[in-house]
Amino acid sequence: MEQRDDPTLLQAIRQGDEPAFDTLFRKYYEPLCHYACSLTDGDLDEAEDLVQQTFVKLWEQRAAFDVQWSVKAYLYKMVHNRCLNRLRDARTREKYKVYNAELLEQAHEHQPGAATELSERIQKALSVLPPECRRIFELSRFEELKYREIADQLGISIKTVETQMGKALRLMRTELADYLVTLIALLILFL
Repeated sequence: MEQRDDPTLLQAIRQGDEPAFDTLFRKYYEPLCHYACSLTDGDLDEAEDLVQQTFVKLWEQRAAFDVQWSVKAYLYKMVHNRCLNRLRDARTREKYKVYNAELLEQAHEHQPGAATELSERIQKALSVLPPECRRIFELSRFEELKYREIADQLGISIKTVETQMGKALRLMRTELADYLVTLIALLILFL
């Protein structure tokens, strides 16, 4: 299998040949990670995630892939696009944070006690969470750690982090539901 050229491997992959996919993966994974790392400001974990996502997409859509040039160039272009999407999403998240901060500031100007009340409600909602669930939520939302970083720091699996975050978000939504509806209504009135 190692001796096949890229077009032959891709043809085999289109037909669902897992060993061919494995060969292509092993051949390009490390160089693609280095390339992605250069586009993610040296974040190797993020680079590896992006490359893995690229290969997952390749496998899931293998029948539809029509490579007109080299497989290597195609894979690099896929990784490049994933990195650009990551940067765009990060910029969008940052704009969203700034926008929300401005909205809260405006609401605070119109309702001086709103920010204090919101902070109190959030603390109350956090106190309802089980300790491990609360710790994971705080690491994710307040310290902005990724699930992998939280799992490493706490010595638990990523799946446990995902499960606990889902639980925390459900409980927080329930605890803050009535307040959030009121806050949104106030924001709409004052804007």
